[in-house]
This record gives sequence, C-alpha cells and structure tokens, in this order.
Amino acid sequence: MLDTNVVVGALLWNGPPLTLMAQAAEEGFELLSSPVLMAELQHTLNYPKFAKRLAALHSDVPALVGRYQRIVTLVEPADVPRVVPDDMDDDHVIAAAVAGRAQFIVTGDRHLLDLVEYRGIQILRVAEALARLEQR
Repeated sequence: MLDTNVVVGALLWNGPPLTLMAQAAEEGFELLSSPVLMAELQHTLNYPKFAKRLAALHSDVPALVGRYQRIVTLVEPADVPRVVPDDMDDDHVIAAAVAGRAQFIVTGDRHLLDLVEYRGIQILRVAEALARLEQR
C-alpha cells in the first residue's frame, strides 16, 4: 500500500518512489488503493504547485490518475476507525491497508511512520520498502 505522498512522488518525478512502484508492479506485488485515496490523489495532483511539473511532463491529472488506477487494486473499507491521532485523513490509508490485507504501508508521513505498525501491517519509508524488495 502506497500512501498518496509516495504515489505523487512516483508519478511526478524519477527517484525512489518511482523505482519502488515500478519494482513492486514488475515483481507482481499487489498495490492497493481505495476510492477515497484515489480522490485524494486527484485533489493533491491539482495543487497549483504541481502545474509546472505536469506541463514539463506533457501530462495532466486525469492521465496520471488513470495510469495509477490501472496498476492498483481498489478496496472498499467496511469502516474507517480512528487510529492516527493527529491526522484523520491518514485513517483512510490504514482502513484501505486493513481491507486489502496489506503487508506494508509505504509513506513519508510522520503521523503514519510514528505508528510503526498497525494490526501486523508494517509502516515503512520508501528506502526501507526498497531494501525489503531487494532482499527477496
């Protein structure tokens, strides 16, 4: 499960998030998202601060969201428990990971990283997730 901040990094720039997304897809790992998280991705990519980068990529928000949607499995959490004390939006990441039975949540968000794990789902930084993939 990739948090929105990781997905944005992967879709807009070359670097570790893109490497992680590509490697996970190539190795047959199931990437998860939910309708709420897809809406968050679309909303985030529409921030004015990303307009120049989108233009440089000769792309737009619908194309990038569509690209990501083609490689993820959408899950519908039955409920969204209050888990992340300082950021209610992050509860949707947790809920989708639980619904999809994820092994990992990969994020750069300190609120999620501070949890370390939830119900056996480890919460990792991109570099940690890449290292785990390389060990396989």
